[in-house]
Amino acid sequence: MLSFENKLNNYAELAVKIGANVQPGQTLVVNATIDAAPFVRLIVRKAYEIGAKLVKVNYTDEAVTRLRYDLAPAESFLEAPTWYAGEMTELAENGAAFLTVLSSSPDLLKGVEPGRIADYQRTYGQAMAKYRQFQQADKMSWTGVAFPSPDWAAKVFPDAPQDQQVGKLWDAIFHACRADREDPIAAWEEHIDTLQKKSDELNAKKYQKLHFTAPGTDLTIELPEGHIWAQAGSVNEQGTAFVANIPTEEVFTAPLKTGVNGTVSSTKPLSYGGNIIDRFTLTFENGRIVDYKAEEGQDTLARLIEMDEGSHYLGEVALVPFQSPISQSNILYYTTLFDENASCHLAIGSSYAFNIQGGKTMSQEELESHGMNQSITHVDFMMGSPEMNITGITHDGKEEPVFVNGNWA
Repeated sequence: MLSFENKLNNYAELAVKIGANVQPGQTLVVNATIDAAPFVRLIVRKAYEIGAKLVKVNYTDEAVTRLRYDLAPAESFLEAPTWYAGEMTELAENGAAFLTVLSSSPDLLKGVEPGRIADYQRTYGQAMAKYRQFQQADKMSWTGVAFPSPDWAAKVFPDAPQDQQVGKLWDAIFHACRADREDPIAAWEEHIDTLQKKSDELNAKKYQKLHFTAPGTDLTIELPEGHIWAQAGSVNEQGTAFVANIPTEEVFTAPLKTGVNGTVSSTKPLSYGGNIIDRFTLTFENGRIVDYKAEEGQDTLARLIEMDEGSHYLGEVALVPFQSPISQSNILYYTTLFDENASCHLAIGSSYAFNIQGGKTMSQEELESHGMNQSITHVDFMMGSPEMNITGITHDGKEEPVFVNGNWA
């Protein structure tokens, strides 16, 4: 059995070599909270050891973030961070790789006036539009990994003794990310191959529509002509492979912007903007969200959907079997990085350009003309369950089971 230090070392190697896949002479940009500083230092060491030219670390402090939301004047949330967006875009244009270490408390902004959060999300999204377009067209390598902060661990394991919560979350993260294996790099290469085979099968089918049924869900999603099923293993503009999320269990594509009809119900809480949205339903007509209700976080859900015109539509449909390892753990992580890999999910907001043939080189207008949604946001929410059935409908009207009772048919 591996020691904690061995598993942590494996995890940092996965982040640098599989996730961002840092190349000799390349700059790596790491965004993290100060809680994660010890792990970030290990990432920095790994990156320099394999030849990184520069590792640039940007830290944030959750306590400082909360103080701003509580005490700063309202107009401060309307000032776009153009200096930060400019730096990140310039780094992306110059071939940097990007690694985000997520460790935020799901309840960080609980009780904050929702308008402040929405103003920040909107101004930040608008400022980062060009960077996000680069990201969604795989211009550069980018990845996300997690670090267990005490607040997050307490949310996930509230019944565990306080001094054991962080350790339990570490164990769960290591297992979900295959960092507890003797050879995690080989385990990941095999896993990505498996996901790619599933993507290839779906691409060969060329379904016109998918029909989702489950308790509270009856939803039809039309797929655009030339859509591509992908998985988180991707290739950037320079031809370097990377994995955008660690962990990952999904295969996904883009819906036709105007081709979504029916109702979908969430199956896991959504942590968004420092708040929880839970037990919500969305109703669609010709792609657009025309009604929505949440038992918890209605105001936060409203602010998300009203973010811009594109946030009234979907940008991603992702398939994850109920028997995936993260689902089988029966742990609710309260962070999309993990929970989306335990459940089929949809994303409110923008589509990924690489989910349509030729999309990586299309302009925003060309993507729009092919039925790809544009927005300043992209937020995944979970809607899969053991009762989920998915039917694939071909162009000639033939129906085939894709998922039966939550798993691949």
